[in-house]
Amino acid sequence: MTAIYDCSVDSQLLTGMRLARGAIGRGELVVIPTDTVYGVAADAFDAKAVARLLEAKGRERTSPPPVLIPGLPTLDALASEVPPAVRDLVGEFWPGGLTVILRAQPSLQWDLGETRGTVALRMPANPIALELLSETGPLAVSSANLSGLPSATTAAGAEEMLGESVTVYLDGGEAGSGYEAIGERAGDTSSTIVDATGLGEHGGVLRIVRAGVISRERIAAVVGEELLEPERAAGAEAASDPTSEPAESPEASDPAAPEASVPAGDPDEAGTAAS
Repeated sequence: MTAIYDCSVDSQLLTGMRLARGAIGRGELVVIPTDTVYGVAADAFDAKAVARLLEAKGRERTSPPPVLIPGLPTLDALASEVPPAVRDLVGEFWPGGLTVILRAQPSLQWDLGETRGTVALRMPANPIALELLSETGPLAVSSANLSGLPSATTAAGAEEMLGESVTVYLDGGEAGSGYEAIGERAGDTSSTIVDATGLGEHGGVLRIVRAGVISRERIAAVVGEELLEPERAAGAEAASDPTSEPAESPEASDPAAPEASVPAGDPDEAGTAAS
């Protein structure tokens, strides 16, 4: 029996958060609000729970979910290396609507799908999500929708698509209202996904895998235009990616990039997000 808990009511917030923590601990799914879209969450270190998340959305292991984290210390714990440009970006845009793909720590005992050794990470700007993350640790979070459908921006919209595959729905009001909808589709408030896995190579650049609420111009203002892959080339790659799902938001899982896992639709954005 699933239920939606209105987090604007103190009693429902306390009950909903308690039940959400318990559900995550049992390997079940929880829908949570983020600053971008609603996300469906599972324990990132529970392979069966992650598989249940992908099944609920109708996705394959080739579309691994992003991971939402509570803060910068977790970024260093999960990524094998965090280049200075990425630290500049997260310093400017976290918590917020930016998902970053990095090489994952090889020692991590998890199975998010076919990640090719990468992970898409985001710290959401939502107090409910951050409180839950502080208690559960990293969560695999994909947009709360069925694959191929628009990402949900309300708990009711998520429940309509995911139904009883989710144990607890936390209603934090409309998601994405704090952003201008400048994503790839009309009304899209998904996170922007940046692939930073190429920065360790000579002449490596950042690649914007999905345009979202953080514009290219704002990213360039932090790291410099010379550190970004040329816009036309990036768009051409995305258009040619056969795994791309235009209707998805991270927090939905994004298309799988040639050299890295990309969450589609953000918790995160996405994808990876996550929203």
